[in-house]
Amino acid sequence: QVQLVESGGGLVHPGGSLRLSCVASGTIFNIATMGWYRQTPGKQRELVATITSGGSTNYAAPVKGRFTISRDNAKKTVYLQMNTLEPEDTAVYYCNARIGAREYWGQGTQVTVFS
Repeated sequence: QVQLVESGGGLVHPGGSLRLSCVASGTIFNIATMGWYRQTPGKQRELVATITSGGSTNYAAPVKGRFTISRDNAKKTVYLQMNTLEPEDTAVYYCNARIGAREYWGQGTQVTVFS
């Protein structure tokens, strides 16, 4: 069983920064592809960024150049550094772990960007 616990969400003005963290329990972290997704009311959950066990990263077009995903395998933690935040980034952000066909989700953390 894998549990993911996110933290770091909050309120920020446009142009500001936040860093999200996701701590994983269990023994699969080092081999999992980790990711961040986000969802707003009435919309489907969408990919933000992923990072493989080998450190390869992938970003959605709207966040490329502003967000950075990273991982610390010793701490079983994945991070999402979010810079130059925009109101359109407002969403619940979810941590995801994927190993083959198995997938796990965190409970989500709210990020609100407001003027």
